[in-house]
Amino acid sequence: MPTTRISPKHQITIPKPVFDEAQLAPGDILDATTVNGKIVLTPKRLTDKIAAVKFSDAEQKILARAQAKMAKINNDIINSKGLTKIEIEIATKAGLIIKDQAYFWTEEWQKDVRSAEQDIRTGDVSPAFDNAEDAIAYLHKESAKI
Repeated sequence: MPTTRISPKHQITIPKPVFDEAQLAPGDILDATTVNGKIVLTPKRLTDKIAAVKFSDAEQKILARAQAKMAKINNDIINSKGLTKIEIEIATKAGLIIKDQAYFWTEEWQKDVRSAEQDIRTGDVSPAFDNAEDAIAYLHKESAKI
């Protein structure tokens, strides 16, 4: 059984075999408790550990471009452009985009978002309604104009 020593500052070194078997890494957080006079250290998993995705140099450039576009979309929707299919694919692989929500980042979708944002900024929107009946009446009135 591996042993360790307590330092004057109450620190211990976890023996390598125990460290490796517990799949610990520097910076990991441990819960410390006592059970029947024994000290029990339990790794606190804030997130599941998963293997890092490996990207080629070309994929890393695509990922950087996708990240820059996503930041622009989030900060300046009117002057931004959507992601290409390959940018979405790489960003999804990297975990930046949830696969089911990839449509949002496409240029086709972003074009509609920019149009809606422009309408909001110019005030080209319907009034607010207190209830569904008022909204329906407004729509009927507007459709009669057409």
